[in-house]
Amino acid sequence: MAAVVASPTEARTVTADPPARLPVVFVLGVYFGIVLVKSEAVSWFRIQEMFRFGGFHMYGILGSAVLVAGISLIAIRRLGLTDPAGRPARIAPKEPGRTRSRLAGGFVFGWGWALLGACPGPIYALIGTGVTVLVVALASAIAGAWAYGHLRDTLPH
Repeated sequence: MAAVVASPTEARTVTADPPARLPVVFVLGVYFGIVLVKSEAVSWFRIQEMFRFGGFHMYGILGSAVLVAGISLIAIRRLGLTDPAGRPARIAPKEPGRTRSRLAGGFVFGWGWALLGACPGPIYALIGTGVTVLVVALASAIAGAWAYGHLRDTLPH
């Protein structure tokens, strides 16, 4: 369980999931990876097709994911569900005036996704299917996350 704080100036509290839950999380992750592979959501050709506006397949997957997420968030709010610590489940509002930085970050993410042909999550699934060249992409993603972790306090947020 991890507590996420909305403001980067507030103290951050992070706790690990109980070890008993890790096998469940692992199995769910493997299942999700299989779904990504079988739906061709991790296919380099499908991703390139999407960025070249050549087909609806990936837009259909992403659109249905947004729809399911929206319905789920409405259900969570109406049912009054809580997180594992008993706090109301909610999404913190975004800090106003950050549109330019969010657009820039989205552009960089999308540019990397289009060039690589995979976003960060499916890299694991692609490596599992034998596309071992993506080990380089995974190492680069880990190095980037490590660098951001060390530079976070010096970067504008």
